[in-house]
Amino acid sequence: SQAIQGASWVVPTVQTVHILAIAALMAAALLANLRLAGWHGKNRSIADVVGPLQPVIWWALPVLLLSGAVLIIGEPARALKNSSFQWKMVLIAGAIILSLIQFSGVKAARWERQRGVALLLALVSMTLWVLIIFAGRWIAYK
Repeated sequence: SQAIQGASWVVPTVQTVHILAIAALMAAALLANLRLAGWHGKNRSIADVVGPLQPVIWWALPVLLLSGAVLIIGEPARALKNSSFQWKMVLIAGAIILSLIQFSGVKAARWERQRGVALLLALVSMTLWVLIIFAGRWIAYK
């Protein structure tokens, strides 16, 4: 913790990586969820749209978790006792579980037939990701 706080370049660098990973994940999740909802890419199957986006989602998540861990180690008292941080962790767990349900290759074809469920999942997923971003920002203000 002291080493992270003592090196003036660590926190800004890790925050930059964290923000870039957020941008990548949010862009991929948005495109995947827009297709799942039927609002984008209707001329392509859900699997065709989501397939290329999955690596972005699943590679961005570990980068976010690792960079977030470094930020927490840098200021553990600020993060761990913060209710916004605690909510963010719960929301992340929910978003990951929902993403596993949504974007499993086996299930992607199912959403073509279950439009109402696909729309609901897409809306819940995007709501979770947006709430995660807000919770992350609120950590700084509590």
